Amino acid sequence: MFGLRIIDLTHAVAPDMPVYPGTEPPRIAEACTLEKDGFKETLLTLYSHTGTHMDSPAHLFSLGKTLDVYDPGYFYGRALALDVSGCKRNIEKKDLLPHEARIKKAAFLLFYTGWEKLWGTQGYFSGFPVLSQEAARWLAQQNLKAVGVDAISVDPVEGVSSLPVHRTLLGNEILIIENLVNLHLLIGREFILCCPPLKIAGADGAPVRALAVVHP
Repeated sequence: MFGLRIIDLTHAVAPDMPVYPGTEPPRIAEACTLEKDGFKETLLTLYSHTGTHMDSPAHLFSLGKTLDVYDPGYFYGRALALDVSGCKRNIEKKDLLPHEARIKKAAFLLFYTGWEKLWGTQGYFSGFPVLSQEAARWLAQQNLKAVGVDAISVDPVEGVSSLPVHRTLLGNEILIIENLVNLHLLIGREFILCCPPLKIAGADGAPVRALAVVHP
């Protein structure tokens, strides 16, 4: 284990954090205090898709799997981070094919769009590159456990309500991780991703603590 570097890929949950339009921000309230109760305890109220989180097939499909039914080992495996910050709007299949051999060896594919730099600004919600339908369908044929991004969604927030990329990936039981951070530190590196979600019964989604384990 010596020499391993652990990189946190997770945004902290806070009341003022960006949330998907229409979602309520998390509420963090003081429930018990040292002065009054002799111990401190906090009341948390948040949507299941808050912050750095994972989507399950049940997010969009009535018979889809929920996150709690997956074996914990499913959330651990070899990962690849691709720099797609140069893509203007769509991440096309042609952008993926040069990395095909490495994608086929990976359990998790993470896309660095550069939008993590806009976290906390209005610009975070629009303009980020997303997979084209052709690219999403191609990825759905690979042996991936999950696809992750450093943006608010794998689909555009504006103008698209059918969530086509979500449907393509989740429909093929490829989980989705959104609102990642620090992916720029992983470009060109070999690493293991560990991203277990909160074990919530019947979870259509849940916050994760995503960590990259990087070998020297």
